[in-house]
Amino acid sequence: MRVPDPVAELRRAVREALTGLPAAANGRFAASRRTNDAFAPVVLACSGGADSLALAAAAVHVAPAVHGVVVDHGLQDGSAEQAAATAALLRELGADAEVVAVEVGTAGGPEAAARDARYAALRAASRAHGDAPVLLGHTLDDQAETVLLGLGRGSGARSLAGMAAWDPPWCRPLLGVRRATTRAACAAAGLPVWDDPHNADPRYTRARLRHEVLPLLEDVLAGGVAPALARTAAQLADDDAALTALAHERLIRLVDPDGALDAVGLAGEVPAVRRRVLRSWLVAAGARELTDAHVRAVDAVVARWRGQGVPPLAGGLEVVRAHGRLRVLEASHHGVRAPARPDGPPPIR
Repeated sequence: MRVPDPVAELRRAVREALTGLPAAANGRFAASRRTNDAFAPVVLACSGGADSLALAAAAVHVAPAVHGVVVDHGLQDGSAEQAAATAALLRELGADAEVVAVEVGTAGGPEAAARDARYAALRAASRAHGDAPVLLGHTLDDQAETVLLGLGRGSGARSLAGMAAWDPPWCRPLLGVRRATTRAACAAAGLPVWDDPHNADPRYTRARLRHEVLPLLEDVLAGGVAPALARTAAQLADDDAALTALAHERLIRLVDPDGALDAVGLAGEVPAVRRRVLRSWLVAAGARELTDAHVRAVDAVVARWRGQGVPPLAGGLEVVRAHGRLRVLEASHHGVRAPARPDGPPPIR
């Protein structure tokens, strides 16, 4: 019997994602495919919506073992029953499954707080299964929305690059797949889809982007907006990865054993590399909630030094320049906080 095209497309996407993971992540997957040995399962986040349900069906077909995690945020009446029904459906598909109830805080607003609680639960599941990859059902349309959010917030290239296909432990096999395809795959397989009411609630920014902004852009620009935004994200991701790797190499070379940064040596770098070096150095020194304005203020002390100071950073930290070196001080104690000397490869995005 011929496999429906949407189902085949999802299976292919999952297979390519798993076999394309770095050796440290996919070694057990590859070995189990060859030997049929027991496999520590991939973890899969499933809400019961079309995207994650179609992903689950494809993953069960492709991977030797799947552990589904249904996160109950407790934000809607009947959420526990819906989570239990989704877990039961995952078991019918052939996955192991559990429901994890989380407590959603308030930091960053309801969307961010729910995401933080959900990701914490999924990280815990990954650790419980040998740091297994966690499959997420983000699609090309989700990627387009993410890029639009970054544009609206004036974010830099790292944010505009969108979501990474592999950002340990997160694995997103469907970033090249349209949302309509996941729904078609569920229909072809006879899977009951649950549509989360929050996804259409105009109180949430992403819901308005999905139902108001993107359709308007599609109409004004005569279509193709979502794929174009996703292509932009992919191109920026490649550029950002190259610049980040170069900045990491420069950072290792320019940081003294005591954590001070060679401002004179850094001054000759191009701004894109220079600011990445500074951001990484500041984060290693304990700086938090860094804005573009913070980084540019420190950059001015490197590239346009006239004896000026730097506005204080969050957390009671300040940056000072002396003898051609930058140091991070704890302002309240006037002591030096030396960042750890950078080591290892830059983060993979």
